[in-house]
Order: sequence, then C-alpha cells, then structure tokens
Amino acid sequence: MLRILAFTASALAATSVLAQNIAVVNNKPIPKSKEDAWVQQFVQQGQKDSPELRKRIKDELVQREIVLQEAAKRGIPERADVKFQLELQRQNVVAQALLRDELTKNPITDAQVQAEYDKQKAAQGGKEYKARHILVEKEDEAKAIIEQLNKGAKFEELAKKSKDTGSAARGGDLDWAGPDAYVKPFSDAMVKLEKGKYTETPVQTQFGWHVIRLDDVRDTQFPPLAQVQQQVRESLQQQRIQAFIEGLRSKAKVQ
Repeated sequence: MLRILAFTASALAATSVLAQNIAVVNNKPIPKSKEDAWVQQFVQQGQKDSPELRKRIKDELVQREIVLQEAAKRGIPERADVKFQLELQRQNVVAQALLRDELTKNPITDAQVQAEYDKQKAAQGGKEYKARHILVEKEDEAKAIIEQLNKGAKFEELAKKSKDTGSAARGGDLDWAGPDAYVKPFSDAMVKLEKGKYTETPVQTQFGWHVIRLDDVRDTQFPPLAQVQQQVRESLQQQRIQAFIEGLRSKAKVQ
C-alpha cells in the first residue's frame, strides 16, 4: 500500500511539472508561460491559436534550448563580441518599446491624417503629361527622324529604334508623369507642345538627343484617402517620433 501511495504521489508531482512546463531538456524546464508568450505574438500577427501552432513553437523552443545549452558549455555567452551584440539588442528592444509607448500615449488621429492628405494633395497640384520620345546618340539622327515624321512616318514605328529600350518596346510611350519626372531640357520642351505635336528641333539632354511627342495632358491624379491613409499615418508617426527624439536631445546634458 505504501508503495502504491508513493507511486501515486510521484505521478501527481510529474503531472504538475508537465502542467507548468512544455518540456524538460537535460533537466532544465521550458515553462508553459514561454510558449504562451510566443503564441500571443503570433496571434497578434493574425495567426490562430491551435495545437499545430503550439507544436511548432514547442519544437522551436526545445531546439533553441538545446543549442543554448551547448553554447553555454563552450562559454559563448561570456565572449566579449557576444556580450556586445546582446547589449546592442537589449538597447534596441528598450528603445523601440519607448517609441511605441510614446505613439500609444500620443496617437496620430484620423483628423491629422486627413489634414496631411489634403496638404499633400494641394501641394501636388499641376498637370500630368502623357508623352512619347525617341532617343538617339547624335543630333543628325534626331533631325533625320523629324524629317521622316514630317513626311508621314509613324512615331511609334520609328520609336522602335530608340536607345531607350524600355519605352521603345511601347512605341516610345513614357506613360503619365509630371514635368518633375524628367530632366529640365526634356520637360521644358514637353510642356510647350500642343497635344498631338512633336518637337520640330531635337532636344539635347545628358542621355542623348530626343524627339518628343505630347499625346495628352490632364490634371494630376491623386489616390483616394482610403488607398493611402496607412502610408500617411506612418509618415506622420515617423515625424512625431523624430520630433520626440529631438525634444529629448534638446533637454539632455551632453558634455
């Protein structure tokens, strides 16, 4: 009877240990709380708490523990280079936690996102141009192309020989873009053209000599707020963090 009671007590103790730990590696337990913490991280990222997820986490934690124990045997954690990296990681984690805390206490509001969106939209303004071009090495080549166009040659066909192989495959099409997307001599010539017209004299840039045709002009297109609000919010968060850091630095005594 005493042996049975002793066995029962031992079994209960083992069950209690297993309830608190997901595994024991070389007599070192891995607490279930560590598994739970990992599960929480994955759930926050959109995964579902499941037996399969917990098995993957357990396998990973066991493998890490085995590797860490071997590293400890070799004295790896005491090496100067390893201590430096560990301290660097600690500082990064603490600093990032501080910045998240600051954004939690002072969040970017929907009204601020809307105001920044309106500001950027107003600043964009202006026109977009849909142009084509043919790029060649020499001025005489460009003049010859203009002569062919004057005789009725198709711009799209001549553009197939353009040095700009990317647009050449599209008949010289550069798609929609604002003047700032191009180097100044190119944009200056482009914006002076009427729709459907091409430059009657070659345009020189650092890339070579261009013949440009303007296909169309429109008001600058700006994406709806719903499409870009996350980018706008993140940009404002970066600005807020930068201002926060600069504020801390201005108050700090640096000798």
